[in-house]
Amino acid sequence: MPIYVYEYLDDKGQGTGECFEIVQSMSEDALTEHEGRPVHRVPQAPNIAGKWSDMKAKSNLSNENLERLGFTKYQRTGDGEMTRVAGKQGPKKLNH
Repeated sequence: MPIYVYEYLDDKGQGTGECFEIVQSMSEDALTEHEGRPVHRVPQAPNIAGKWSDMKAKSNLSNENLERLGFTKYQRTGDGEMTRVAGKQGPKKLNH
């Protein structure tokens, strides 16, 4: 189901800039009120996945893929401490 953006309206029917998102079926009518306040749906550009997508980025940046490509990745594990989570080069821990 799509996520729609709505904006609250003032007494004159003008947008206030205060927005919220809500998951709604495409077959549902647009809201006219939310929490007792008048609202209108804000048009948004569609999110069409092309060559780039969140899942593709997560896959490309996975620890296994980074290690396979020869990269080293460190992850913060404590106050000023980083531990190597991908790759074979470099120290296992870094302290700041």
